[in-house]
Amino acid sequence: MARTNFDQLLQAGCHFGHLKRKWNPAMAPYIFMERNGIHIIDLNKTVVKIDEAAEVLKNIAKQGRKILFVGTKRQAKEVVAARAQEVGMPYITERWAGGMLTNYATIRNSIKKMGKIDKMMTDGTFDHISKRERLQIVRQRAKLELNLGSISDMRGLPAAIFVVDVMKEDIAVKEAVRVGIPVFGIVDTNSNPNNIDYVIPANDDATSSIDVILGAVVEAIKEGLEERRIERADEEAQRAEANAPAAEETEKAPRRKRIAKTSKAAPKPAEPAAEAEEPKAE
Repeated sequence: MARTNFDQLLQAGCHFGHLKRKWNPAMAPYIFMERNGIHIIDLNKTVVKIDEAAEVLKNIAKQGRKILFVGTKRQAKEVVAARAQEVGMPYITERWAGGMLTNYATIRNSIKKMGKIDKMMTDGTFDHISKRERLQIVRQRAKLELNLGSISDMRGLPAAIFVVDVMKEDIAVKEAVRVGIPVFGIVDTNSNPNNIDYVIPANDDATSSIDVILGAVVEAIKEGLEERRIERADEEAQRAEANAPAAEETEKAPRRKRIAKTSKAAPKPAEPAAEAEEPKAE
């Protein structure tokens, strides 16, 4: 069953492309027609592409791996942040920091720096520095939080990135391609889909369009996380069942030893004394 349908996408305005003069010829397979100088996207293909991308993202989430959502344009910021938080995935809604994927070690050091500043605030270090230094450190912490706070739980490179407007986030796409991370993207008619592994042709400028697509994707990720939770619970139950007989044998072994010791130490019952023979009468 499809995760979205034609009417739902139509109502959200997913079919509106860009002006004909701004189009990218590589998007021709996804364009249905032109009306009033604007390209109209074929929503039947969009439905299929959403299902394909959602299934792959579901499997990634089922494996317990992270998916990085990227959307720094004004129309996408709030939607991307809200949807990513629903499934506990990292996201970028502010400026993309160059080297976030290709030089992740440096980014990770900046994230650790936030933790060090937090520790300084609580262990009394701030009491021994000047007010000016304290203000500078607080401002630095706020800047790091703005740019990197949403990926502070990401312990390594993500398994995939989901990009809203691949043209605007071209640096993120290039870095992902360079390190071999699959790219999922909402691609409008003015963008180049060639570097995108999973293309979702749709309007990337309307908040409603972005929201309906992310909604379908996030539901698939939720399914993957739920299946992972159930599988782990089943594995733990099977492990507990497998360990139960061994634990039972361990409990029985000392009991057998105790019984053996008790029977060995028990004294033998005394034999009845032989009755003295009566002397015979002469």
